[in-house]
Amino acid sequence: MSNLPSEPEFEQAYKELASTLEDSTLFRDHPEYRTALKVSAIPERVIQFRVVWEDDKGALQVNRGFRVQFNSALGPYKGGLRFHPSVNLSILKFLGFEQIFKNALTGLNMGGGKGGADFDPKGKSDGEIRRFCQAFMRELSKHIGADTDVPAGDIGVSGREIGFMFGAYRQARNRWEGVLTGKGLSWGGSLIRPEATGYGVIYYVQHMLEYAGRGGFAGKKVVISGSGNVAQYAALKCIELGATVVSLSDSKGALVADASSAFTPEHVAQIAALKVRRRALSDFEHGGRFKYVDGARPWVHVGQVDVALPCATQNEVSKEEAEALVSAGVLAVAEGSNMGCTQEAIDVFEAQRKMKGGEAIWYAPGKAANCGGVAVSGLEMAQNSQRLGWTAEEVDAKLKGIMKNAFLNGLETAKKYVEAKDGELPSLVAGSNIAGFVKVAQAMHDQGDWWA
Repeated sequence: MSNLPSEPEFEQAYKELASTLEDSTLFRDHPEYRTALKVSAIPERVIQFRVVWEDDKGALQVNRGFRVQFNSALGPYKGGLRFHPSVNLSILKFLGFEQIFKNALTGLNMGGGKGGADFDPKGKSDGEIRRFCQAFMRELSKHIGADTDVPAGDIGVSGREIGFMFGAYRQARNRWEGVLTGKGLSWGGSLIRPEATGYGVIYYVQHMLEYAGRGGFAGKKVVISGSGNVAQYAALKCIELGATVVSLSDSKGALVADASSAFTPEHVAQIAALKVRRRALSDFEHGGRFKYVDGARPWVHVGQVDVALPCATQNEVSKEEAEALVSAGVLAVAEGSNMGCTQEAIDVFEAQRKMKGGEAIWYAPGKAANCGGVAVSGLEMAQNSQRLGWTAEEVDAKLKGIMKNAFLNGLETAKKYVEAKDGELPSLVAGSNIAGFVKVAQAMHDQGDWWA
């Protein structure tokens, strides 16, 4: 692909998947799947468009909008919209590629896609955000639909933005349909959707701890990065299950608890309110209970920990930070964010897993550990199709079942395709990659997308 511009994030995601497939027995047993990998690495469609909107001063502003429709073999394209200045095609292709296999692991009929714009919602008024969302959806509405492509929220896209875009879609297409997920509860949204990614990570890690004979969350010390939706609900579920949460962070720095303090549900609620107003964690008034570390991530500042949950953005755990977590005695690392660990960090965790047998650190990739969010988006789509709403208990029970199946699928696939020594914990990153890939590749083959 030397004729193409460099796409470092996408290339990292592709190499991470391809290397685990190469290191397993999959290609030895099924060499034809090399062809499937080659085909699946190219999106079915990439849509790029301009978004022209007016700011509060009446001045024209213009941004780039994107939608990467990567793979629809298992169902309509499904994946979030991200509004952030860093958005580019490489990032959206990486997210869309991951989404294909993450969605496959949910067991629901969803393909993979991703989209967004290089628009920065920070510092914008409600009116400016509304006008941007309407301009963005005027173009995107030509390419999506309940049975074609169903976007959701991501970084910079919360319930407010989903509402503005849903209204714009309805007006443009003269159709009320479940074309977006993460909607308001009174107009087609699902209970447990805001909580789903954070809760799902914790449900997944519970299975990791139990399988490895390390009990549950009660009494465990948990380090979490991020302070958005995923981090907030992961923290609340940890606290509910008896764990001690010792950190949250944002792009400006980290809040770290000292030996005598910990985050409470009230602290998390106050931070959530701060984030709704798009304020930094440095503005959180905690009365000296926490240490704020400017410009840092929490991993090297928390001391001894049992569970590490990257829940902010991609590549937020480096090799050095992974080594610090190893030294801190961490038992389990699970990504609430997409590709939260660099490849070098994953290599550190996987080397420990191979070296220490049943006592090793166990790492879970985002495509498995954080698939609860898109899973409940799929459940929202099902409720919209039926014109029904399920109770919180019903949705939570389905979410627990999906996370258990995602864990067991990765576990059993690793046992089947990844050679391991006696007593070695199976590789969840390899098992999840292979399980998701095989499901998608087989569907593509059945539908004539590749042949060999």
